[in-house]
Amino acid sequence: MAEMTNKSALELAAGLKSGEFSSVEVTQAHLDRIAATEDDFNSFITVTDELALETAKVVDAKRAAGEDVHALAGVPVALKDLIVTEGVRTTAGSKMLENWVPPYESTVHNKVRAAGLPVLGKTNLDEFAMGSTTEHSAFGDTRNPWNLDHVPGGSSGGAAAALAGFQAPLSVGTDTGGSVRQPAAFTGTVGVKPTYGSISRFGIIAMASSLDQVGPMGRSVADAAALHELLAGHDPLDSTSLPDPVGGFLDAAQTSELKGKKLGVIKQLAGEGYQDGVRTAFTAALEAAAAAGAEIVEVDCPAISYALDAYYLIMPSEVSSNLARYDGMRYGLRVEPESGPVTAETVMSATRAAGFGDEVKRRIILGTYALSAGYYDAYYGSAQKIRTLVQNDFAEAFAACDVLVSPTAPTTALKFGAEKAADPMALYLGDVATIPANLAGIPGLSLPAGLADGLPVGFQILAPAREDIKLYEVAGPLEAALESAGGRVLDTLAEGLEAK
Repeated sequence: MAEMTNKSALELAAGLKSGEFSSVEVTQAHLDRIAATEDDFNSFITVTDELALETAKVVDAKRAAGEDVHALAGVPVALKDLIVTEGVRTTAGSKMLENWVPPYESTVHNKVRAAGLPVLGKTNLDEFAMGSTTEHSAFGDTRNPWNLDHVPGGSSGGAAAALAGFQAPLSVGTDTGGSVRQPAAFTGTVGVKPTYGSISRFGIIAMASSLDQVGPMGRSVADAAALHELLAGHDPLDSTSLPDPVGGFLDAAQTSELKGKKLGVIKQLAGEGYQDGVRTAFTAALEAAAAAGAEIVEVDCPAISYALDAYYLIMPSEVSSNLARYDGMRYGLRVEPESGPVTAETVMSATRAAGFGDEVKRRIILGTYALSAGYYDAYYGSAQKIRTLVQNDFAEAFAACDVLVSPTAPTTALKFGAEKAADPMALYLGDVATIPANLAGIPGLSLPAGLADGLPVGFQILAPAREDIKLYEVAGPLEAALESAGGRVLDTLAEGLEAK
């Protein structure tokens, strides 16, 4: 593994600024790393090498001419293939959009391009972001760089594997029920789910519109903070976009202290029923926080016990509505019936049968049933009431502490073909700690908290809505305390990769 690809995004930014190396050199090093490892990881659906090098050359020319550029200009990034990129194939991990080249641009890609970050490619995901393992992709499974027999999590599994496999220093995912935080936990990286509406969703292929949120990912809290600052901000093209000012995340991550911070351990997510190694790592992280001056308290959020049930009614309901647009008439795949009349109804049926995978079909059926006449109030209406109770519980809990904490996931990365990986209900339960934040619209962050049985464990931090900076005020010094005690989790993987 080249030394260049082992550097953090901020180290690369500093080297580019000082002239230690060029963006073309940095970008080419990561493209070479992708070429050497992609057969193992399958992190990417599309690699945009020519576009990345073209952007890198422009940034190098601007620096040589003395022009002002963004602090991250020239640092490569990978984008989840749910993010629309004008002129570049965008698939959502589905056969339905296998050859779709968008005629318009997402705000996220616009911001990345304007800042001069070379885009290495589009990363693999569970089809339309539905899944927790990245096994539900029409473009094959992504494998966890820690152990190729294990999943990388999902649905942003490709984005997380690209980071852990040192293929990219930064990546962007989306989080509907934990799709950034859970894969971050499974791969020993950092994943952030910002406050709902704080990063534009314009040009993000919709799964569940009231839950979807773009999330920055990095190999350190500071890297994620820097990318978060770049992506966040009001967008008039997104009607749910917040007008709040953005800033201070990176400074908070690098200068804050744990002393005086009050961390609330959520009683319902404290580790009962969790894998032994996950509980041990979580407890050790709490002890490290306490040793650094934080106060640890237990908080009760009883409605969280029903959050999973509410989510799996609200999410598929919105999925069934959003995916109705894939009808074989307007764009994407079109399949005509092999026999019988060719009508709008038969084309729609044949197209959806051929274009959607099993998990997508399962969620559309669940959602259509929940929204059907006679059941709407009993299912979808009740779920929305639980959502309000979860929001009220969080508001009450945040009155008693600065942030809430829990393990990010009940287990470490599952093995391909394991019983849980083949059982949809067992996989849904794996989202129990991440889903409440999406229901409430609050921000969350997962950072590495050590290893269990040779695989990473995630530590989740939740903050009040519109107070994302509190994530970094705790995550930055906690990361430093954990690394001071046990070293950087990803260094263990890097040493193993070097030895191969």
